[in-house]
Amino acid sequence: MFERPKSGERALLIHPEFGKSINSSDTEEFRLLAHSAGADEIGIITYTRPKPESRFLIGHGKVDELVELVKAEKIELLLFNHELSPSQERNIEKACRCRVLDRTGLILDIFAQRARSYEGKLQVELAQLKFISTRLIRGWTHLERQKGGIGLRGPGETQLETDRRLLAQRVKHLERRLQKVRKQREQSRHARKKNAVPTVALVGYTNAGKSTLFNRLTESNVYQADQLFATLDPTLRKLELNKALHIVLADTVGFIRNLPHDLVDAFHATLQETCEADLLLHVVDASSELRNDHIEQVNQVLKQIGAEDRPQLLVFNKIDQAQQIPHIDIGDQGQVKRVWVSALKDQGMNLLNSALLQYFASKHTQATIHLPLEQTELRALLYEENAILSETFNPEGLWEIEASLNNSLKERFSAYLYTPTTDKSIEHEADFFAQSE
Repeated sequence: MFERPKSGERALLIHPEFGKSINSSDTEEFRLLAHSAGADEIGIITYTRPKPESRFLIGHGKVDELVELVKAEKIELLLFNHELSPSQERNIEKACRCRVLDRTGLILDIFAQRARSYEGKLQVELAQLKFISTRLIRGWTHLERQKGGIGLRGPGETQLETDRRLLAQRVKHLERRLQKVRKQREQSRHARKKNAVPTVALVGYTNAGKSTLFNRLTESNVYQADQLFATLDPTLRKLELNKALHIVLADTVGFIRNLPHDLVDAFHATLQETCEADLLLHVVDASSELRNDHIEQVNQVLKQIGAEDRPQLLVFNKIDQAQQIPHIDIGDQGQVKRVWVSALKDQGMNLLNSALLQYFASKHTQATIHLPLEQTELRALLYEENAILSETFNPEGLWEIEASLNNSLKERFSAYLYTPTTDKSIEHEADFFAQSE
């Protein structure tokens, strides 16, 4: 029998590498994760081995060193920057007599602290339960299997089996609740698609400044902080690019290398906004030396959730820390490839707005509509969609409306189009490129 030690804040960080040298960027990111969880870091130890050891991961000799260090420094928690099997975690805890947590458990703990919404709490709890389902340890034995003799007959199952059964029931209960949340989100997405409202999702490596950018664009007050996974809960806001064109902007959870699979599965309802977005704003920390690596890590997660085919616009944020000026990089075909901004300092936001206009304006056509007076519902629909640019009453007794029509509205009003103009964007490209110079 083994009682798991009570947790504490005094933590020793252990970063093992197998078959390669220690990467300082991985070590620094691990320390940031520990600090985000609220750990009181005593120190960090790095190990290199040709391959993992089956019982302790890092080998018997290193565990003996840890035992002495834990006693000397009164360490309460060992954090491993590596995935531990349930047996490895238990073996290290037995030897060191303190709590042991691997990288996945650490990220789950941070998520549990950050979740605020009903949906976010459900998602985090589901991920935690799936994670601990293989790590249940019998810590008490007064409920035993049936034994012979008076007074020794138990209920027929161990406490460990009871815990597993109750945990499985709770997992099914949470999955049913999240299924309802998914249906609600699908209904919202269906309504937006029906009304032809484009959705733009902010994605990027954690702490790249997505929430700051989201607040700056939408004039919202979403929680933002200079820490990993500052916000978890998805937030959607309407963003008017100009009088005739508005979109829905979605702020999503930040990504990180080796994102636990259970988290990806649990946050499926949230990440579905990313999978079905019309455009992804891939936010990158321009001041980071690892920005190219972070871009690759985000693309890997996007592939993992099935969003790799979504069109992307790279937004290099924090240019004030990278000694850059706001500007736009244009591709060979005249499309915007990268926008350099500082959301915190409000630099280059007009360029980002123009880039979004250029992208979505190409999907709209400016046309003249001659609408009979009795078609009040159709006229109301144009107002509801903010599609009317100007409106007059012509001598023929018809409403003469200049409107910006997306493909859906253009088809709906095809019978009332009057000598439609050639496809021209809401904003002239000449004006757009003049702003980017």
